[in-house]
Amino acid sequence: MSFLSEKTNDIAIETVEISRATFKEAEEFKNFLNTDIEEGYLKLIVDLTHCAFIDSTFLSTIVTALKKVSKKGGNLKLVGIHSETQALLELTGTVKIFEIFDTVDDAIVSFTKS
Repeated sequence: MSFLSEKTNDIAIETVEISRATFKEAEEFKNFLNTDIEEGYLKLIVDLTHCAFIDSTFLSTIVTALKKVSKKGGNLKLVGIHSETQALLELTGTVKIFEIFDTVDDAIVSFTKS
């Protein structure tokens, strides 16, 4: 499995367990995120610590999930961004729409403060 899901109270933590996430994995990850959203999880964390690269299609999947949870009053936060992913976020301007954290614990705490 390329993705792991862990639930902590009302937060779903989605860990990308592959080094490169591209269009090939985007559909599977979309279904993965949608399942949690449909189950009522509106606080999502996408952990990219193990993933050194994502392409624009995979990024689009994450942006779409952020839009879905935002419409329902939730949020999606990113963790463990590597330099290539940071460059993509800056190039596409999506760096402005995501809260980015170094650790999952930091992201979890941010949900409790908001």
